[in-house]
Amino acid sequence: MISFAPQKTAAALAFDSLAAGYDDVFTNSSVGRAQRSAVWECAQNIFTPRCRLLELNCGTGEDAIHFAQQGFEVTSCDVSPAMIAQARRKALQVPAGDNIRFYVQASESIADLPARYPFAGAFSNFSGLNCVKDLDGLASSLASMLLPGSPALFCFSTRYCLWETAWYLLHADLSRGSRRWNGYHETRLGGITLPVYYPTREQIRHSFAHKFRLVGVYGIGITVPPSYVEPWIAEHPGLLRTLQKIDAAIRRLPVINTLGDHMLLHLERLHT
Repeated sequence: MISFAPQKTAAALAFDSLAAGYDDVFTNSSVGRAQRSAVWECAQNIFTPRCRLLELNCGTGEDAIHFAQQGFEVTSCDVSPAMIAQARRKALQVPAGDNIRFYVQASESIADLPARYPFAGAFSNFSGLNCVKDLDGLASSLASMLLPGSPALFCFSTRYCLWETAWYLLHADLSRGSRRWNGYHETRLGGITLPVYYPTREQIRHSFAHKFRLVGVYGIGITVPPSYVEPWIAEHPGLLRTLQKIDAAIRRLPVINTLGDHMLLHLERLHT
């Protein structure tokens, strides 16, 4: 497992502040497990088994370890050195961890990744790409790193989340319930202000269209709630299981598949 450490950016410092507690707050929460299992279920039907996979925004390495255990050769990147440190520690505890190479690398500079190309798939989970302003540039960089016909599976936070709007309206907080609607929001992490972008499905498709085609969209967290509802939903495990089943049944329905907490876009590298 390798780590490459460029100078820290504001984003790196912000996500460093989350690294130590991220698994407790999200990965190991009932909502986190429910939403991640839905992403994995989609991924197993899309990626070629045991291929060379490039992961952006790997966080604490939960997805990297999952794919490595499935026989994939995984190259995982994150802008945060602290997130990568957590990921490396976790990977050392599983035999399949030897199938992962970790790098501290921002998505915006992924073309500078000191790793062997080409890859047969690309993956990014849970909103890391919502921190990237220039998706056109990212598409060009990724296209040069992927084999023609390779799938790319990217999980974005949606612009319109029914759960979020309803939850905060019930708590008389319209500003938070509508924070995604204009496509941009500034958030504070570790005392640092970061821009977060909420592109629509069509905007993402357009940004990638010169090198990728959009194959499908899956809703993640349509009826399963966002992570900030964890204290309530954790007390109702039976309800959560029911909501997971509903999500699985409706995740591909047009329009509805873009109204959950996240949307999972399946893109394919063009042959030309």
